[in-house]
Amino acid sequence: MKKIFLMGRSEAGKTSLTQALKGEELHYVKTQYTNTDDDTIDSPGEYAESKHFSVGLACFSFEADVVALVQAADEPYNLFGPGGRAFILRPYIGIITKVDSPHANVPMVRQWMVNAGCERIFEVNNVTREGLDELIAYLEEDLPKLSMEEAKFKQSLGLNEWDPLPDGVSYPE
Repeated sequence: MKKIFLMGRSEAGKTSLTQALKGEELHYVKTQYTNTDDDTIDSPGEYAESKHFSVGLACFSFEADVVALVQAADEPYNLFGPGGRAFILRPYIGIITKVDSPHANVPMVRQWMVNAGCERIFEVNNVTREGLDELIAYLEEDLPKLSMEEAKFKQSLGLNEWDPLPDGVSYPE
């Protein structure tokens, strides 16, 4: 399973998502420090909310296989602008939580994630587990295995290691 790094503002549902992914009973825990285990890194929302701590997000992203921007469907504002993708050298996905909220505006949050550069977006409900199967299937997909020559070739095309080769392009012999 890919190791996922969750970042987002306080109360976006990061810790609940971690519990739901593990099949645990949901219970509120205020994340006071970055928690890490075999397959998740859960960061305090304050890291995303303060420019003084946000550099920590970049550092933690290097320990993960995939970085997830987590935003609740009822978010009142967006913290992650179009340049947020610049420091992330991993696949960057979006996870929209609390999709059942009476104040949910999923299309708006989805657009924020598209603008931030998320390559794929998942809509989940941590309580009912709606959408979790699709996210878990994505996390269970194998990471690409590349030789050094294949990685250098992709870099010469301006691609990341997880990006597919364009149609008609193949690795040199």
